[in-house]
Amino acid sequence: MDNQTLFAIIFVLAGISVIQYYRGRRLNLLLMEHYIKAVKGVIKPRDENYTWLGGYIGFRAEYKVNHDNIRKFEYTLTLLPRHSILYFPISLLTSRHDKLYIVVRPLAQIKREAHLIQKGYYRLRPNIENEDFLRKETIEIAGKEYEALFEKKRDIENLKEFVESLSNPHNVKHVSLTPKTNVFYVLMKPEPDTIAEDVEKIARFVNERIKESPFSS
Repeated sequence: MDNQTLFAIIFVLAGISVIQYYRGRRLNLLLMEHYIKAVKGVIKPRDENYTWLGGYIGFRAEYKVNHDNIRKFEYTLTLLPRHSILYFPISLLTSRHDKLYIVVRPLAQIKREAHLIQKGYYRLRPNIENEDFLRKETIEIAGKEYEALFEKKRDIENLKEFVESLSNPHNVKHVSLTPKTNVFYVLMKPEPDTIAEDVEKIARFVNERIKESPFSS
């Protein structure tokens, strides 16, 4: 390969990288804007704070709510690096998809621990502090197997019903109730068309179900 041909290849690759950078950056910025508007429209926070995660990969939001049964609604959005032509294919293998981590801190006290974890999702199993004391079962939701860890079976039945109510249940990778931190947690793959509907159902679950039995009594 002569120098002229090598230069031409480098020039073409550089041009493609620049185009991908601007297109990917614009898409990620549009996604971030869309998710913020959608979540805020449902939660209607009294105060809000955002932390930029760097580059164009996402942000962390903290909403003070203090109405119904929600004290705080926090979420972290991490996006695939669509602006990087080199790292994007790698991220499809490692991260696989955009991720939304939701932490809801209710006013009512959560009394018991329960987890639903989609089997095969985690490469490294998450650390669950009281795992040795929890009962374990495998259940199926929307054609996917989930590992259930719980103190009382009725808690898992309610969490299963919640996951099944979402627009695409298989997008939920981990949902849990943790009494030690008094947190309702959802890890899911977000989708722009259904994010508002899903956040509304998350808020409704906290306001209507966690406020009542079985979780808070």
